[in-house]
Amino acid sequence: MKKKDVKPVVETLLAVMGDALSDNRELNLPPFGQLKVRKEKQLRNGRMVVAKIRQTKPPAQTDVLKAVDTDKS
Repeated sequence: MKKKDVKPVVETLLAVMGDALSDNRELNLPPFGQLKVRKEKQLRNGRMVVAKIRQTKPPAQTDVLKAVDTDKS
């Protein structure tokens, strides 16, 4: 895909994720995992967030490669 087509999608996704984190909401992002804010500290120029990421056991590497190959077919 071309950068000009992908860039707005990625920027919007990151903006939505940033809004959710600023509201201290839990994010469920399979296969990345569940992301939950644990601590936050207000700074002069923003805030520092400590988050916990919980992942389920990832599939075996060969299973991932097979899934990618079948998507291309």
